[in-house]
Amino acid sequence: MRNGTNRRKPGMRTALAAAVIGLGATAPTALPAAAADESIAVQYRHGGTGSDQAAPWFTVVNTGTTSVPLSQVKLRYYFKSDPGASYTYACDWAVKGCTHLTGTFGTPTAPTATADRYLEVGFTAGAGSLAPGADTGDVQLRFHRSDWQPLDQSDDYSFGPAQTTYGNGAKVTATIGGVQVWGTAPAGNEATPTPTAPPTDPSPTAPTTPPAEQGFLFDDFDYTGHTDPAITAHGWTIRSGGGGPGVGDATWAPENVTFAKEGTNSFMTLRKSTGGTGASTRQTEVHTAARKFENGTYAARVRFADTPTSGPDGDHLVQSFFSINDLTAPMADDYAEYDFEYLPNGGWGETANVLYTTSWETFRPDPWEAVNQHTEARTSQAGWHDLVLTIDDTALVYYIDGKEFARHDTRYLPERPMSIHFNQWLIDFAGLSSTATRAYEERVDYMLHVKDEVLTPAQVAAKVAGFRTSGTVFEDSVPSS
Repeated sequence: MRNGTNRRKPGMRTALAAAVIGLGATAPTALPAAAADESIAVQYRHGGTGSDQAAPWFTVVNTGTTSVPLSQVKLRYYFKSDPGASYTYACDWAVKGCTHLTGTFGTPTAPTATADRYLEVGFTAGAGSLAPGADTGDVQLRFHRSDWQPLDQSDDYSFGPAQTTYGNGAKVTATIGGVQVWGTAPAGNEATPTPTAPPTDPSPTAPTTPPAEQGFLFDDFDYTGHTDPAITAHGWTIRSGGGGPGVGDATWAPENVTFAKEGTNSFMTLRKSTGGTGASTRQTEVHTAARKFENGTYAARVRFADTPTSGPDGDHLVQSFFSINDLTAPMADDYAEYDFEYLPNGGWGETANVLYTTSWETFRPDPWEAVNQHTEARTSQAGWHDLVLTIDDTALVYYIDGKEFARHDTRYLPERPMSIHFNQWLIDFAGLSSTATRAYEERVDYMLHVKDEVLTPAQVAAKVAGFRTSGTVFEDSVPSS
């Protein structure tokens, strides 16, 4: 959960409707002699109106004689950015499915007066391949300034305002496996062919060392207390002091983070207590000191609680497990946050139990604006739950107790590494106005991250069981970002 003001229920600007328009009759023209080996062509059209967003639409055509895996294809649409602006990508509709498309922003090697940014569009493995003569069908995309200010496209290199039906997109480049095969890049950004070494006679090679296992972080939370030096040595920070989220004047209390065992199994407890005032409220958060986690599998076994361990019930509190990086500027498009958040007594407009999984693209604190995708369940989640999130280039998938709970779009994929957090905090006093002291507890059995590898919930359980069978209580082989 962000370190900011009290959070409102997630919401998104409604996307503009886009009409489905078929491929124009213009056939791809012959390639220049210098590029006779091209195997795909890009058809482009200006697909939208309005002053606050660009709408480049594409169709990719296989003009070669062999099948082309779309996962190896990248398109670049070049434009001139506005000073200080960040941008947000969206897919409105695609024959191949928007979930099989990716969109990221980058900076050309040699920025020009009409091209100092580009939108790079890719395909996931789920998009399949293009047979000779086949095309992708419509790929209807758009992007806008993250603050929704007007765009001036007149000085954008790839913009073709007169091209309202599909035709060759000469100023849109395409690569296959990193080799440019279509289009003309802005001056100074031309692809340089990679020399191919002449074949040589094979010679014996020395045995190679098998690759190391994928990097992972596992912690069984086997510590003596919040002052145990192993906590810091293992890369964790127990938060102290003030600051959001939560009610004003609340304190983050390290002493409310405790460790215990049930039989041979250890677990961590995060305790939130309050006497009905900000000054009496003690919240808890534990997070990794390093931001080095991106694609891969995130898993934890967490015990949520519907009722306090002492005192009256009714507080609007949040019990969570999430990953996050920092918001570098309001509506910055490289922000990322992925949440499991349980509200046992409601809050954010909810009146009873609700569990959210939320994937964040960005937000602005003041005035509030959020771009995210969320899925919720309005049932009690009291008790232990196995929580798993997987992130790869095709989707963000949330699992609860071995079953898929939510699948979120590729536009919310992370662009920078994140840290991993657990916390419990108080939204407001609207749920209970009593001044009686009360306390709630969230427990964490273990935490596992496997870098760049998507595991099923069953594979997560097997890996955790393997660590415990071998007596491993902590291991961190995830390289620094």
